Amino acid sequence: MTVEFAPTAGKPFRLAPDLALVLAPNPSPMTYLGTNTYLLGHDELAIIDPGPDDPAHMAALTRAIGGRTVSHILLTHSHLDHSPLASGLSALTGAPIYAFGDSRDGRSAVMAQLAENGLAGGGEGIDHDFKPDHHLKDSDVLVGDWGQIAAIHTPGHIGNHLCFAWCDVMFTGDHVMGWASSLVSPPDGDLTDFMTSCARLQSFDAAVYYPGHGAPITDPQARLAWLIDHRNCREAQILAVLAVQAASASEIAAIIYDDVAPALRLPAERNVFAHLVDLHERGKVTASPLLSAVATFAQS
Repeated sequence: MTVEFAPTAGKPFRLAPDLALVLAPNPSPMTYLGTNTYLLGHDELAIIDPGPDDPAHMAALTRAIGGRTVSHILLTHSHLDHSPLASGLSALTGAPIYAFGDSRDGRSAVMAQLAENGLAGGGEGIDHDFKPDHHLKDSDVLVGDWGQIAAIHTPGHIGNHLCFAWCDVMFTGDHVMGWASSLVSPPDGDLTDFMTSCARLQSFDAAVYYPGHGAPITDPQARLAWLIDHRNCREAQILAVLAVQAASASEIAAIIYDDVAPALRLPAERNVFAHLVDLHERGKVTASPLLSAVATFAQS
């Protein structure tokens, strides 16, 4: 069955038997049409990514739930467009919140050091107040009337990012989306981890990806291959700039993202810096005077 993806914010949109989404009313250059909140099940529900703290979205979810039981609230990650409504929804339904951890969990050592040195996050915004009731480890399986959901730890977009495998589909949060490549913004995002997570997802045979924003991805393997190739091409562009001159992340971004909209300039710089951190840790570039978002980078 082919479903035309044309959701209206606040109205349940049926994707498949026992699967619907409610689109949050938070469109932006970073969130596309808005955040997809997924409802799995028939009489008993599991809800993935409640979304932003928005009274209209809470009211829409309440209507979509109706009189049904909500047994689990699952979070792919704790950005402000995905997790803040979880606590209110939990209070309303009595369902516990499941996630990998809080917004600092899952950080690599180099990202923890950058944060310790004062680097703040950028991009979609971090939900610093988020705390799940239950921490999910990689490969943990949850069971309900809706079947089984397996948690897959996919750090990269942020350290606590999870994907969820259900039946023959996967909910990929912001790690794999069809409308854009994922933002990787240190110290919360880590490109080394992102690439490792992409490679790991290639080992799963999913028929469809349901992302945190945008339409279902009906050829997951092709999309993963595109994401990996896209990042490899960005790396090549960065190294080509550094082959000519030493430069900062912002200077490199101005060269290789010469057509980016003004609202996306900072995310572009963060993506470049994520690549530079990865290259630095692999010994391919040096940072002066030390590794930071304002360092000058040169080829090793």
